[in-house]
Order: sequence, then C-alpha cells, then structure tokens
Amino acid sequence: MAEKKTKKTASQKESKTKAKAENQPAKKDEAKEINIPSRLGDYYKSNIVPALMKTFSYKNVMQVPKLEKIVVNMGVGAAVADSKLLEEATKELEAITGQKSSVRMARKSISNFKLREGMKIGAKVTLRKIRMYEFLDRLINVALPRVRDFRGLSDKSFDGRGNYTLGIKEQIIFPEIDIDKISRIMGMDVTFVTTAKSDNEAYELLKEFGVPFIKKEVKSA
Repeated sequence: MAEKKTKKTASQKESKTKAKAENQPAKKDEAKEINIPSRLGDYYKSNIVPALMKTFSYKNVMQVPKLEKIVVNMGVGAAVADSKLLEEATKELEAITGQKSSVRMARKSISNFKLREGMKIGAKVTLRKIRMYEFLDRLINVALPRVRDFRGLSDKSFDGRGNYTLGIKEQIIFPEIDIDKISRIMGMDVTFVTTAKSDNEAYELLKEFGVPFIKKEVKSA
C-alpha cells in the first residue's frame, strides 16, 4: 500500500510540473509587446546619418548627433484659481503625446500672482525612442501645417548647446483634440534635446528630419 501511495504522489507531482511548464510560455507570450518600427527612426539610420557625415566630415558614426528626447511642457497659470483647468490640460497632453504626464509644481512663492510654493501649475511629458519619433512625425506632417498663416519656424530658438525650443499657441492644431469638448485654448512648449555640440549641427539634424525652418534670404549686393 505504501508503494502505491508513493507512486501516486510522484505521478501527481509530475503532472503538476508539466501543467506549469505548459502555462508559463503562454503567459510570457501574452506579456510581449509588438514593437512597430518608427518611420523617422529608420529614416535617421539610412539617410540622415550618411548625410551628416558628409556635411561635417565625421570620421566615426558615433560622432553624428542624434535626437535624444522631446519634452512637451504645458503651463497652466490659471490653475491657481481653478484646479479643473489642470485636469483638462493633463488629459489633453496625454491624448496628444500618448503617454502619461507628470504634474509640475511651483518652486517659489510669488505674492503678485497669488502663487505659493508647491502649487500645481503645469504638466510635462518626456518622450524617447519610438514615441518620440512618432510625435515628431505627427508634429511636422499633421500639426504644424494646420497653424494659421504658417510660414515656417524661426532658427533663432536654439539655446547654444544644440537644443531647440518651439512654442505652440493653440493645442487644437493636433487632430487628437476635439474643438467642441475643450473649454479653453492653451499653448505648450516643445523642446528638442539633441546630442549635437553646436547649434549649427542641431539645425542641420532637425532640417534633415523635415522640421520646416524659414528659408534664409540671401541679400544680393
């Protein structure tokens, strides 16, 4: 009898381990995410890198500047009086970028603006890799052409370290925003952070991506 019991327990254990082994790979397959390659990411590797190596005569591929991240910042000063405006701003920012936003707080207290330290006054999103390229693609090809009387972006908004900041006055230029559902027109700042060492390199990098800068007029003597 004792031998039969031990055989049964051993067979039960084997069946349990087999069932666990069968279930484990199925769970791993469910957890895997499908990564779709971004169009601008492939375009950077195939076209932009060789073009910049020619113009600046780089000896190594690692010297070529690249887009590190895009920071989208939406300041809501009116949230001091009405906190619902900040909730709407965060929802709109998340809809535009496709990523969870972080709430920004005031660092200093300013009595003239009725602002106290620690008050929630804005939202920020930092985009990297695939989402960064997707946002840049939508910004260049969809959002900016919808700006009223758009004639191009100024090339004077570089900070001297290879970073470029763009100011957007209306969030309704993005197709993700429904005009009928918004209660207020709000603007935002979009900062392109690059690994370029100079503004000229960053300018050429963004220009190769398709950022519509104003064409410089050559004055004839």
